[in-house]
Amino acid sequence: MLLCDIGNTSFHFLDGDEDYKKDAKTFEPSTVQERVFYICVNPDVKNILKPLKNWVDLSLHVDMSKYYETIGIDRVIACEDIGDGIVIDAGSAITVDLVKSGKYEGGFIYPGLMAMSNAYKNISTVLDYSFNFELDLDKMPKNSRDSISYGYLKTLQSEVLSHNMKIVLTGGDAKEFAKIFTEAIIDERVVFNGMKKIMKKANIC
Repeated sequence: MLLCDIGNTSFHFLDGDEDYKKDAKTFEPSTVQERVFYICVNPDVKNILKPLKNWVDLSLHVDMSKYYETIGIDRVIACEDIGDGIVIDAGSAITVDLVKSGKYEGGFIYPGLMAMSNAYKNISTVLDYSFNFELDLDKMPKNSRDSISYGYLKTLQSEVLSHNMKIVLTGGDAKEFAKIFTEAIIDERVVFNGMKKIMKKANIC
């Protein structure tokens, strides 16, 4: 079974237990001959895939009535996997979604590490610091780096922890954010696991 999670910059494949990525700008999907079950948030790539009969769009098998119209399919699939809890996808943007007993309760989008770092740097070069994930978020900071880090991390941490639910972390920066969500579970394959659950519900393989 070949699964593919297609984002804005890459095709992320799972082939059995092996996962790998291909650059979205250079990869040619027509070179794949086997059947591929995919989700895609990249509209340009989605148009390329439409005429390829061996590429199966799993978003067509999801009950979207539980979600809002413009939510990304990757977020939906992650929610379908966890069933109950909060899933944080820490990538170029950070998405936070809450699910209670299989019901989607809502979520929000937060700037990713690079985006927020660039925002501070664009304000002033003296604010060009890396974020300190080791600082004590229970104390007000007394230096510039920690002040920036606190302003970014404390808001996110406080909102997520206020719900007192299981937290699942995924995405490229999951290990960094695990430093402020110490009880969180890191699951890099939460989207792929959700895809498998959708396939099982829809009885497709």
